[in-house]
Amino acid sequence: MPDALPSIDFTTLILSLSQTALVHLGEAPSPDGETPAANLSLARQTIDLLAVLQEKTKGNLSGEEERLLDQMLYDLRLRFVEASKKDGERGPEKKA
Repeated sequence: MPDALPSIDFTTLILSLSQTALVHLGEAPSPDGETPAANLSLARQTIDLLAVLQEKTKGNLSGEEERLLDQMLYDLRLRFVEASKKDGERGPEKKA
């Protein structure tokens, strides 16, 4: 079955939320194939949700899951800072 969905596990959840944050940062296409304009509020909310998962699952993850979550949060936070800088450079008159 070519359209089989991936198994549902913690890694899939983290990757899904990370992809959602990238879409909100304007760095990945949405499910319809379009790359939307950045929405930093939604990106921040998704990153914060991943941080809550990190905090609440501390000590209960495999080493691989912990590393994945750490790496995803690090990467998304860097991308968020860069997107925020770009958004600030455009000035308030050009923000959507």
